[in-house]
Amino acid sequence: MEFSLALASMFAAGLLGAGHCLGMCGGIVGALSLAGGEQRWLRLALYNIGRISSYSLLGAVVGALGYAFEQIAGPWLRIVAGSLLILMGCYLADWWRALVVLERAGAKVWRILAPLGQRLLPLQSHWQALPLGMVWGFLPCGLVYTALAFAASQGTVATGAAAMAAFGLGTMPALLVSGAFAVQLKQWLAKRALRQTLALLLIAFGVWTIFMSLQHAGHGHHHQQSEAPAEANQSERHNHQHHQNDHPSPEHSEHPHNPLPDHSKHSEHHHPAPSEPEGETRPEAQHQAHH
Repeated sequence: MEFSLALASMFAAGLLGAGHCLGMCGGIVGALSLAGGEQRWLRLALYNIGRISSYSLLGAVVGALGYAFEQIAGPWLRIVAGSLLILMGCYLADWWRALVVLERAGAKVWRILAPLGQRLLPLQSHWQALPLGMVWGFLPCGLVYTALAFAASQGTVATGAAAMAAFGLGTMPALLVSGAFAVQLKQWLAKRALRQTLALLLIAFGVWTIFMSLQHAGHGHHHQQSEAPAEANQSERHNHQHHQNDHPSPEHSEHPHNPLPDHSKHSEHHHPAPSEPEGETRPEAQHQAHH
């Protein structure tokens, strides 16, 4: 249930950020639409599949790192993820654009990867849209970085990849459309009331994530405290039993259990040594009398 809610939240986060995605990727999507002709839908689909594949790959990596980090830091990774979800809501509602700092940090990596995407343009075939989308998946974006932090908090490779795939699918509808409909979608998502309502839902999920993480941390601490007295009592019983085995009671030491009878005395009493018969003389005595 909790993981299903996490996937739904990541999908909603991607859908909420559709206006932001059109601003970041609208140029390349428009170029693919104009150059694709009748096959523009194939190009757009391949581009988005490549982009979501990169998101899923990054989600798998951070999921593995999150598992290792969670063994050390416990629920603190989820608390950070919940905090970033709150910042994402503020970013989408245009209340506080703190995530711009993350985008500036990711720009350094994009300078290395951007030439790879430029080499694929213009596309010589429709299938080149797939690797182009994979490169564009690393475009610096504060929403993507927040989603990655949440994927890391899931704690496994599979759940991290699934969370980022859900986020990518949420961004897909806006990037699939083109022409006049894309403009209408962007205008609809730009409505202040809608953006703030959806942002509040995302902020609420961030608060819920932090609350559940703190509750889990408190439960784990209480469980450790309850285990400590039980282990102490068990150790005390073991030491007491060991002490009894080393020092038996006086009753058992003075009266041993089932002592063995001394059969030697009884055998001497009931079986005396045979005596020589009267009137018979030993050979040695006869020999001395003769001399």
